[in-house]
Amino acid sequence: MPADEPSAALLSPAAILLIQLALAVGGFGIGTGEFVIMGLLPDVATTYGVSIPAAGYVITAYALGVVVGAPIIAVLSARLRRRTLLLGLMAVFAVGNILSALAPDFISFTILRFLTGLPHGAYFGVAALVAANLVPAHRRARAVGRVMLGLTIATLVGTPIATFLGQLLSWRAAFLLVGLIGAATVALLWWFQPRDAVREGASIRRELGAFGRVQVWLALAVAASGFGGMFAIFSYIAKTTTDVAGLSVSMVSVVLALFGIGMNVGNIVGSRLADISLKGTIFGMLAFNVVVMTGFSLTASNPWLLCLCVFFTGCGFAACPAVQTRLMDVAGDAQTLAAASTHSAFNIANALGAWLGGLVITWGFGYAATGYVGAVLSVIGLGVFALSVLLEEKDGGKAKAR
Repeated sequence: MPADEPSAALLSPAAILLIQLALAVGGFGIGTGEFVIMGLLPDVATTYGVSIPAAGYVITAYALGVVVGAPIIAVLSARLRRRTLLLGLMAVFAVGNILSALAPDFISFTILRFLTGLPHGAYFGVAALVAANLVPAHRRARAVGRVMLGLTIATLVGTPIATFLGQLLSWRAAFLLVGLIGAATVALLWWFQPRDAVREGASIRRELGAFGRVQVWLALAVAASGFGGMFAIFSYIAKTTTDVAGLSVSMVSVVLALFGIGMNVGNIVGSRLADISLKGTIFGMLAFNVVVMTGFSLTASNPWLLCLCVFFTGCGFAACPAVQTRLMDVAGDAQTLAAASTHSAFNIANALGAWLGGLVITWGFGYAATGYVGAVLSVIGLGVFALSVLLEEKDGGKAKAR
């Protein structure tokens, strides 16, 4: 190992914790920036003189940036030091949000949201690898979970604060705040993350090799299908709360907060469970999601049970650190591309869940039926993961070495 490559053996526990904190602050900024637009969409539409559905294209543009940017950046940056890459990604994110706050027209704003989404997946993928490599093997999932904690806390704290600021002052102030969080992350990473060396043998060709591994594709399919159910429910939770459960509009924020709390609980508990049994956690949480999401559809008209099911749906995020770690296991020597592509899969899950949920509503089955959509997607995720494990066992456990 080169002398300038950070190692858990050379760093104190406090230094490792500070690195993880810096990485998590970046996740907090990205999570806040991704979700704050949903609460400020009417304000954006008014500013640019477009309809709210048309303004919604900026959400699609950001998601497209995530899907496209993650694999392309991971491949093209194969020969970069991870510290350099993280600094560059977060700098682009910070500048993109600051420029978004200053965008003079809707077209430029949409383009800037696409460009700002490009670093999203690559940042989380590389950050997860850095965090996992700083701890012993039996604590990797918890390290990944600490990075993801920035994202889950953003849904509970960052997004509401930025939304409040945007409604109080201007939606532009919200994006300026997100840009400043990105700039703070650059400073933290510059200060706390040690210099590392380019991985031996790193190349574009080796990273592309990840897409030649069946297990990588299966793990990505688990993420795309298994998490789609969560987004099928979450995308329409406001209307389910008011139209099905009969709660007031003011209670929507409470229900959303319960979802955010569930995500944080799931992330913390799930990362610990994954360090005990990685495969067991993925199997268990996908099965858990089938039960919870079915229960959501059956009980959505009861306000108390709706709140309970929403909380448990958020807890389903517990599978995220496990799936991310699984991808790092099966990717062999092409971990950067595989880890970054996880977040492309999550955004596909977002689009897939919202689309299928919208279909069942359009077909007249009602908002509560989105839970059945989620349950079916979780069953598909279970089936894909079962196939992955069977193939791995059939190959004599050699999938990681391929």
